Amino acid sequence: MLKRQSVLFLLMAFLFVLVSPSKSSAEIVDLTGGIKNEYTYEEYIFILGQPMKFTAKSDDVKVTVSERQNKIIETYKIKMESTNGATLDRSFTYEYDVNDYDAIGQSTATGKVKENYKEKIEYLDTTIELKDYQMSKSYVTDKRPASEYSSGNTVIRKTYDIEYDNGRIQTVVVSGSGQDASYENFWGAAETQIMEYVFEYPDGTVGTVTSRVNYTKSRTLNYEENLASLASFNGGYAVNSETDTISEYVYELPNDSGKIEFNAQYMPKVERLIVPKFRDLSAHWARPSIEKLYSLGIFDDQSNFFSPNTPMQRYDFAIAIGKAVELRVEVGNTKKKDNAKPAIFKDVKRTSENYEYLVAAYNKGVIKGVAAENFNPEGNLTREQAAAIIVRALGLEGKAPDPGYSTSYKDDNKISDYARDGVYVVTQLGIMNGSEGNFKPQDTLTRAQAAAIIERFLQYLENDLKQNYRDDILFFEY
Repeated sequence: MLKRQSVLFLLMAFLFVLVSPSKSSAEIVDLTGGIKNEYTYEEYIFILGQPMKFTAKSDDVKVTVSERQNKIIETYKIKMESTNGATLDRSFTYEYDVNDYDAIGQSTATGKVKENYKEKIEYLDTTIELKDYQMSKSYVTDKRPASEYSSGNTVIRKTYDIEYDNGRIQTVVVSGSGQDASYENFWGAAETQIMEYVFEYPDGTVGTVTSRVNYTKSRTLNYEENLASLASFNGGYAVNSETDTISEYVYELPNDSGKIEFNAQYMPKVERLIVPKFRDLSAHWARPSIEKLYSLGIFDDQSNFFSPNTPMQRYDFAIAIGKAVELRVEVGNTKKKDNAKPAIFKDVKRTSENYEYLVAAYNKGVIKGVAAENFNPEGNLTREQAAAIIVRALGLEGKAPDPGYSTSYKDDNKISDYARDGVYVVTQLGIMNGSEGNFKPQDTLTRAQAAAIIERFLQYLENDLKQNYRDDILFFEY
């Protein structure tokens, strides 16, 4: 930003996002608020006190990531052109020191820009070049079983020299600070970043720019009717995957002010799922929920009968939750050393079907035994047990009030201490509800009821988080 239209300046700053050390690359490109799809990249800079649009082919936006010895190195190289003939050449490298706290399922990272930065704009007889770049970013990631949650803060300071054809040089300093928040799970991911910048000019005047960017990746489950009436099935489910990015600049410059909103979308993808063929669900109220979970592989019953009104067993529910949150499991390990390991519970054989999901859920703290060495796999699942498992999977136990509180249910005194936080949170999230003012914590869940609860659990991951991390923060008009 410049003090007058005869002075050129460059808005070159935006919040870098590294959601977690396990991610291969940042989804929001570089530090500029630019957005891309599989074809094009677009960003705005501010020249002559007004926005200037720069574009590039996606192939001309190169991001490389390497990891070694608790460090993450990200390098950006971008070449762009503007419709007025200006060119931009940029390359940055960021280095992050990562600290893992596996005992509590968290990690932190602190990053800085390395000194091999380069940023230059050539426009007519004027050159804008970055002479100094300081950045500090720190974030924390909470690695919960169902979702990973991240939050970060960034401060930057950039110094630009603007050289004119007569040899005159002016200096513009850009300072910025901001926050970001993100999550990632089986159903998608979202990153939201808000950054505020102050531009200082040689005559003492200032300008401000607020930049907001959101990246969203989502998967939705839709039922598709079969066009043929004489087919072996009437219809089935398909997963539709969509990715989009929206960006906004709000600027108050010495010579101009306004707002820019723009977005970019990737080509949607569709994936058909297997077709359920249960013969005992034709008129059952939970049929849609059961068929969805079967299509997703969360239920894998091989029979033609689901038995929706029979009790849900503890083992089957634990496996279903493990599959629903896509827990990483080790399958097919035949090493003698591994086979010699004792089972995590005395009453669950290592050869049990889907045993690896039970181990993963146990290691993540999602499920617990009824005693130190017993799980009671064939025991009937109670409502409060389901509530506790759901909330542990979400990692939201901390959303309950301080210990000593009571829920609003009439039968609050019947809720076990271990399940109280779970009952409170699932009620607040709408995943489970009581009946006539009672939660009935000791009642057994049927397989149909368990299916409905798991479906609402997935809907929360699919819809509610996306709403919270985008619309509730940004208030975009898209």
